Amino acid sequence: MNLPNKLTIFRILLVPVMVIIPFFNISGEILDVPISMWLINLIFIIASITDKLDGTIARATNQITTFGKFLDPIADKILVLAAMMMLVEMNKLPAWIPIIILFREFVVSGYRLIAVEKGGKVVAASVWGKLKTVTQMIAIILAFIDTSYYGALFTGALTGFSFYINLAVTIMMTICVIATIFSGYDYIKNGKDLFKE
Repeated sequence: MNLPNKLTIFRILLVPVMVIIPFFNISGEILDVPISMWLINLIFIIASITDKLDGTIARATNQITTFGKFLDPIADKILVLAAMMMLVEMNKLPAWIPIIILFREFVVSGYRLIAVEKGGKVVAASVWGKLKTVTQMIAIILAFIDTSYYGALFTGALTGFSFYINLAVTIMMTICVIATIFSGYDYIKNGKDLFKE
């Protein structure tokens, strides 16, 4: 097994580690944020770096494999959706946000399956898809250290550092949702010929 595939598997293995951290009663805070949230964030950041790293290494060293093509996007979805489910459980994120993202992933995955079966060309990621990925990662990283819920700044109860973190999370997550919708629409629009049959 080559290095890119090992990094992909490592990313998947980091998910259960990230998920079980809240079950340990880790006491203490840094900047009024529980240490457990910093640890979850660190694991998520490391996993996100491996996402970029495995693809870069695979392309640079010509180690692109069928196994890697299959597992890499699955690992990405597992990581992001696990993090979002954790944020929903912590009351930091409304459930409709990951539902929209999950719906889009099903649409895109379904489209790709049909494209492969029909021998069609898979639609390349649009600017909306890239914007979704970037804002999604930033929003999740910031949400783990946000002491309030999505949109809490509108209550007027937040001040100082808490206000600005919540503002950044709310803006990034909102952009992510908009980009998710438009990138999903792009896949359907650009691949409509596949559905004519």
